[in-house]
Amino acid sequence: MKEKGLIPTTDITDYSREIERRARVVFDTMRPRVSDEDYQRLVDSFEVAREAHSAQKRKTGEPYIFHPIAVATIAAKELNLDIDSVIAAFLHDVVEDSNWTIEQLQKRFGNDVAFLVRVVTKQKKEKYEMSKQLDNFKQMLNSVQYDIRALLVKLADRLHNMRTLSSMQPDKQMKIAGETDYFYAPLATRLGLYNVKTELENLSLRFRCPHEYSELAARIEADKKANASRLKVFTDEISNILRRGGIKARVYVDYRQPYSLWRKMHKYGDDFDHLKYRHFVEIVFKEEDRKLEKDMALKIYSLLTDRFKEKPGGISNYIDSPKENGYQSFHLKLLADFGRWQEVHISSERMVTNSQFGCLSDRSEGNIRRWINKFRENLREISKNAQDGGATFIENVVASFYNDDIMVFTPQGKPIVLPQKSTVLDFAYEVHSKLGAQAKYARINGRLASIKTPLHRGDIIEVFSDPNSHPVPEWLDSTVSYKARKAIRSYLAKIPKPKYDRCPICKPMPDEEVIGFKNTDGRIMVHKRDCPEVIKMSSQLGDNIVSVDFEANDTLYPVEIEVVCVDRPHMVIDLVDSISNTLNLSIGSINTKTEDSIATILITFAVHSYGELRTVMEQISKLPDIDSVREIF
Repeated sequence: MKEKGLIPTTDITDYSREIERRARVVFDTMRPRVSDEDYQRLVDSFEVAREAHSAQKRKTGEPYIFHPIAVATIAAKELNLDIDSVIAAFLHDVVEDSNWTIEQLQKRFGNDVAFLVRVVTKQKKEKYEMSKQLDNFKQMLNSVQYDIRALLVKLADRLHNMRTLSSMQPDKQMKIAGETDYFYAPLATRLGLYNVKTELENLSLRFRCPHEYSELAARIEADKKANASRLKVFTDEISNILRRGGIKARVYVDYRQPYSLWRKMHKYGDDFDHLKYRHFVEIVFKEEDRKLEKDMALKIYSLLTDRFKEKPGGISNYIDSPKENGYQSFHLKLLADFGRWQEVHISSERMVTNSQFGCLSDRSEGNIRRWINKFRENLREISKNAQDGGATFIENVVASFYNDDIMVFTPQGKPIVLPQKSTVLDFAYEVHSKLGAQAKYARINGRLASIKTPLHRGDIIEVFSDPNSHPVPEWLDSTVSYKARKAIRSYLAKIPKPKYDRCPICKPMPDEEVIGFKNTDGRIMVHKRDCPEVIKMSSQLGDNIVSVDFEANDTLYPVEIEVVCVDRPHMVIDLVDSISNTLNLSIGSINTKTEDSIATILITFAVHSYGELRTVMEQISKLPDIDSVREIF
């Protein structure tokens, strides 16, 4: 991302030697990996970038060319990208900052480089489809339909900008750090780039909340020193166990970064001292045969649990059930001799490498194509249905790709991957849109559950449907996946809007004495004639009063009644019969309080009209031992 407010060069300091030295790092990194022809293209791209940015400085006062060189270095060394991606990294700001055009770059460096530069170049428009930032996000995401490398070049660009963000003003720091935390770090997560994701998250927190970040960093260092000796005893014992078992492995303690702990503190409401698993023990073994990795992990697990007590339910097997971004490992919790549960990760060298390089770990055409296909279909749908000035677009992207995922199962054992915080409804829609639309209740691990129940990794869910069940607006509050929310919104959009709005204060129903009042937006609000609000407005804007035909239809209106009666056997059964069996109305809840043989019963249900409510109340009032029946407002 280009920094704004570039400063024309006025300083006569000779930076040429340093520029050459930094560029040489890129050249030396790429030389063994490319042909002579491609190497010359790389050198040429640097010369073009140096000339294009020759009159510009960064906010630090350094030549602007330092930035493209740094981005190319990240692309070449840290991400191990191909030659065209590194060339595009050198050239990524050339079109924005000089007279070079995409067409000229295409002629000079080829279609591939031109495509990558075009994607990462902000398009200047008189009017943006959503906003400048959102249009830029959408442009990048749409590129995934063809190639994933443009996102990687952009991540390299963003990573260097975050590393040098201290030179920016606080407002610019907040803007760049905010969109990094919201968009780029989760993007790195979904691409499986753990190191990039971790650094972006922590840099974002450092500039958004510098005091919190500094305090957490200090607490982590203090915790390391306080626990160093006993953790060394624990890891040495693990190393000895593995050595005696004939297993070669690296064993070390890895502390979670400030951002990770900050997020856990906010999620669980804990302070630092009460936060569990501030660190974990990593066991990394070497196994050349990928098919034997699980066997080796289980062998290590067996050796460790022969010596240390295992926490029940503390296993997460990401080897058999990898995360959506490809992460694999075997997690468990062991009780150390000093009396604390310790989180332990068992991984192969390949798994650790994959967690760092994600989609780049296997450069084969088939693997890259699989990663692209993960994004393509949903992105097409999201882009096509983007509304609300981009708010819906970003919301759906976040829901689809930028949540940690969980894996749950159908009763037949089919795995279903969903975003964290998904509910039964999300699961039902993922299995089939019809099952979601008609979902009524569920069984989770054999237990009866509401369709709004949140799910957890490993749950087995059976959804029961009813043709008379259908989506309601409240379902949107109980779903997080794009697929479910899109289907619910689509259904609700097809429902004809009511002719009138109901006053939220007096809550009128059909068959009551009502009057309409035309609001400033032209909609008519229906009020009871004794509503204090409409009486007040009638005295001020009497010409807005209109007659209305507020008739009953399929709409149900929630009501609550209070029944006071003499307590006796079968009273509740008689009440249910009067409401549910006689008028076929569904009861929401029944709450009973009995004192000295006098029962006060609160019942919630829904009716189509005030007349229907009166019928229910009259039916109940005729029952034996009933003293009073009244509606509660």
